[in-house]
Amino acid sequence: MASVNKVILIGNLGADPEVRYTSNGQAVTELRMATSEQWTDKDGQRQERTEWHAVSVWGKTAELCGQYLAKGRKVYVEGRLESREYTDKEGIKRKVWEVRADKVTFLGGTKRDEERPSTGDAVWMGQGPPKVADRVRSNPPFSKPTTPDDSDPIPF
Repeated sequence: MASVNKVILIGNLGADPEVRYTSNGQAVTELRMATSEQWTDKDGQRQERTEWHAVSVWGKTAELCGQYLAKGRKVYVEGRLESREYTDKEGIKRKVWEVRADKVTFLGGTKRDEERPSTGDAVWMGQGPPKVADRVRSNPPFSKPTTPDDSDPIPF
């Protein structure tokens, strides 16, 4: 039987991303991302719960995240859940789970308006293992399909 390890998150960044580089020059950025859910409990009181997620982004996408993202910015992340072990400063072995981003989409405004992609463009970055090429795709503005009967000069 096949298995699936897929994570999709839409949330806000809790801190500015910081780009670091591995010893072989590979860029990596850790994003702190918050997702929230709201509901009304049985007593009619509004409740909210926020979950925090650690997201790792690699390669050119990591550099673009550092350039364009800032605390509070809304992002869409698609990836997989990974665990890793490390030893902390006190010598205690720890295990953490994080999302390894395959795709990152910037939503809403940008960190610096003057560096923003032109209106109508969506910034999308594919991310996988370092050997996978990074991509940026632009979505063209909506256009109505033309047919031979579209001779009317009024578009509505």
